[in-house]
Amino acid sequence: MSFAGPSFIIAIIAISTLGWMFTTWVRARHGYPVENEWAGTVHRNDPDADRKIALLTGENEKLHGRIGHLEERIAVLERIATDPATRTAREIEALR
Repeated sequence: MSFAGPSFIIAIIAISTLGWMFTTWVRARHGYPVENEWAGTVHRNDPDADRKIALLTGENEKLHGRIGHLEERIAVLERIATDPATRTAREIEALR
């Protein structure tokens, strides 16, 4: 193999170009920002991302409310379990 000919230079350029194309493809496929030829970055745009974020935010608020309600119920149960028996019995009868 001769390293002095133009075919060696063309091979180096081809290998470099294919390597650049492969790394760009991998970055784009996995959602990383890709640099364009003018040193800017191109971010992946997902039109459903805003809708998904809104749905998850709503679900998160709903779950926080449920957790707060469950914490209140647990506090009541802990108070009933630790109070003296006579007081607890009176409160249970008052609730009936």
